[in-house]
Amino acid sequence: MFPVDSQALPLFARQTGQNCVACHAGGQFPELTPYGRSFKMTGYTIGDRVSVPLSVMGLATYTKVRDTSKSDNPAGDFSKNGTALASGGSLFLGGKITNNIGAFVQWTYDNFATGADGSYVGHASMDNVDIRYADRFVDANRDLIIGVSLNNNPSISDPWNTAAAWMQYVPVPSPTSSQFIDGAAPYPGFGSGGNLAGVSLYMYLNKLVYAELGTYQTGNGIFSPMSAGMANVDRTKLQGVNNPYWRLALTHEWGAHNIMVGTSGMVAHLYDDNTNTSDPNSVHRILNTGLDAQYQYILDPHTVTAQVAYMRQRTNYSANTVAANVGAGSPSGFFAADGSTLLADPNDSDTTNTFRGKLTYVYQAKYGGSLAYFNLTGTTNTALQTSGYDATSTIVVDPAVSRVNANLSGNPATRGLTYEAFWMPVQYARVGVQYTAYSKFNGATDNYDGLGRNASDNNSLFFYVWGAY
Repeated sequence: MFPVDSQALPLFARQTGQNCVACHAGGQFPELTPYGRSFKMTGYTIGDRVSVPLSVMGLATYTKVRDTSKSDNPAGDFSKNGTALASGGSLFLGGKITNNIGAFVQWTYDNFATGADGSYVGHASMDNVDIRYADRFVDANRDLIIGVSLNNNPSISDPWNTAAAWMQYVPVPSPTSSQFIDGAAPYPGFGSGGNLAGVSLYMYLNKLVYAELGTYQTGNGIFSPMSAGMANVDRTKLQGVNNPYWRLALTHEWGAHNIMVGTSGMVAHLYDDNTNTSDPNSVHRILNTGLDAQYQYILDPHTVTAQVAYMRQRTNYSANTVAANVGAGSPSGFFAADGSTLLADPNDSDTTNTFRGKLTYVYQAKYGGSLAYFNLTGTTNTALQTSGYDATSTIVVDPAVSRVNANLSGNPATRGLTYEAFWMPVQYARVGVQYTAYSKFNGATDNYDGLGRNASDNNSLFFYVWGAY
């Protein structure tokens, strides 16, 4: 629900003198190798400082949705469908600052950000920030890395590719034609979202145990650079600093193989209204708990990566929301099929479960492909129902929601597969194509909006050219 852009930094290659394939599995940025993880955990400090610690990234895309006919407003629901776009790009600042301090900072420009009147306007804002202090202690009996990270996105500090901030790696264009591509499909993630401010402590012992513990708050005051460029209404507002994040992983390397199994989680207290943080009864609590695993085989010319990740999210709604729901029926005013019986009140809490699995193969760090499976399930809630029967027993859609996003069942279940093929002609560029096929969307395989739109109508072809230097 809160996608972020996640990229690698070519300036790191210039800093270390290494080819991109040293840090990135099969050269496939931003997925990391064991060496890449070590570089990150030691604070981006391996190598020599570069004189100009900057990199730039650009993305060109083309999206085609399978069926645009079952829509009340195709031009709005599938804006830029079938059109080649210069989607946007990023400026990166990072690398070694001192022998123990380094950084990864991403400032992103969106060529298709939406203005107040709904038109496209170019807009830039802070994307990802990870500033670290780290040290390493090695002797005959131990190899210990310890560090502290100041960052703006829970799990951006995580060194594994299954982390919530990293598993989705191809940037998602803003136009609505891209709303069903793989990057916009369900991914395990934290309900807090990003543009926050957090500090975490971490350690990595004997290349076996990784542990991280931190806490987050609103990115304001002295931490306002963490959400720079974002309007106040768009900033995530957390209550206080008691919003803990944790990560624990066990790892093992042998020969060309490495494996990790881990768990992560977070508790976040979010205000219902981003513009009003004065009422303690308007705070809802989100608990995320996740499991993940990764296996890599890296031996030239072959690279194989297998990933699985699962996230359970429990949302307990605020006291104000719960009180307002009593006897309210459907928030959108829908009835049962008879046109007179009120629907059940919205839930006091909801649970979702998101699973992702992905298998990737790269040959000669140049030719690759992947297959990904996603499955989101969750509790049924009339608050999620955005289409239904009115008083005349006619199915209508909530005017605040587009028909292609309507939900007749009140259930969030979404499931599908993504097929991908890509080519890296040079180490700083990737050309790829993805096809995302849905077998379920918004709780149903067929007629999920009540007006004839099926999950498979959202199948999307996505072509991208992605480069950084």
